[in-house]
Amino acid sequence: MEIDNSEERIRNIHQDLLDVYGEQNWHDNDDGVRQLLITILSQNVADTNTARAAENLFNDFKDYKEIEETSIEKLAESINPAGLPETKAKRIQRTLKALREHGDSEDYSVDFLGEMEDSDAQAWLEEIKGIGPKTASVLLNFHFDANVMPVDTHVERIAKRFRLIPFSSSNGKAHELLNEAVPHEIKNSFHMLMIEHGKNNCTARNPTCENTKLKKYCSYYEKVIEGDLTPEEYPPEAWE
Repeated sequence: MEIDNSEERIRNIHQDLLDVYGEQNWHDNDDGVRQLLITILSQNVADTNTARAAENLFNDFKDYKEIEETSIEKLAESINPAGLPETKAKRIQRTLKALREHGDSEDYSVDFLGEMEDSDAQAWLEEIKGIGPKTASVLLNFHFDANVMPVDTHVERIAKRFRLIPFSSSNGKAHELLNEAVPHEIKNSFHMLMIEHGKNNCTARNPTCENTKLKKYCSYYEKVIEGDLTPEEYPPEAWE
């Protein structure tokens, strides 16, 4: 299936997403460390469970120092609603340690990332085991309005169905291609709107293509709903 990720097409998709779902821009200018920890909690889990785990985390511990220094067992128990509690507990503590040890201040801050080139800040974050392109991009785009495109499972799935990236793209390649193709000023909005579309219509299974004007961009709608392919014949990468 031919890829078309021209700026004009992306802007048209963005406008149609806006028409269907309304403004979804979201930036966080408050505590970047808190946002980063919540993003770690959100990895591969529903929003409601992320919220429960975050509430526990920030109620159970008085500050970041206590979160970093507590036992893995106690931290895992606190964030258990987010799933993979021990794994995420270790990621959180590694992240806090890396932030504290950066520079000479021995405090917990992400401010220094805002002074770096976007690519350097992304690379610094991804050096921390357990922080991948999506987690790093969410912080940098949402907190610093950096020119990076977060790509979660919804965004990746829809980008493949909309022929913005090849079906064979890994998540890392999806970040690379979409970051290059999506204009900076709509990256945050495009990301949030694609998530809304993925949750409400372009679901992993049984997408409701006919429900919105977005169907005109969708290869699944073209090839399965209106075409001659069965769901089983459609590229399996599109179901993830």
